[in-house]
Amino acid sequence: MLKSHDIDMMIDKVIKLEGDYSDHPADRGGPTRWGVTEAVARAHGYAGDMRHFPRDEAVSIYRRKYWLRPGFDRIAVHAPDIAAELFDTGINMGTATASGFLQRALNALNRNGRDYENISVDRIIGSKTLSALESFVRKRGAKGETVLLKAIEALQGSRYIELAEERPANQAFLYGWIANRIG
Repeated sequence: MLKSHDIDMMIDKVIKLEGDYSDHPADRGGPTRWGVTEAVARAHGYAGDMRHFPRDEAVSIYRRKYWLRPGFDRIAVHAPDIAAELFDTGINMGTATASGFLQRALNALNRNGRDYENISVDRIIGSKTLSALESFVRKRGAKGETVLLKAIEALQGSRYIELAEERPANQAFLYGWIANRIG
């Protein structure tokens, strides 16, 4: 299980990867600081210039919006590496998308329902998703978590390529997404 200091380390890693202030012309997110977009900062009450968005507010947003609210802390009880991946994917692609990747992968790996029943891909971490994950980990062990992680990353990589194909401006980010967000 991940501990509080582990979550702090994950947040620090994301902030280091995302960097300080950015306003890339191809980025639909617009101005960002510490990886937090202006829209997200505004939704959490920040009204100032994004160049001055405080790091401690970014940390708080990451913990609340991208760790606790989607339930990735509950995933960590059963599969800490999966929880860490969902956290990072959720920041970059949205927590619902990350949750959906987990649900799709669990369904595809349940051996046609022999290990546990299919779950709805509703993109919400609830009791049925947690139960399926617990059953998967119990059945497959630590190696199973590695395989599940690879399946989630395969879905993520496929989505990045789709984003670049659908919007050519996203090609400016594709290399970095694959280099820094997969594996």
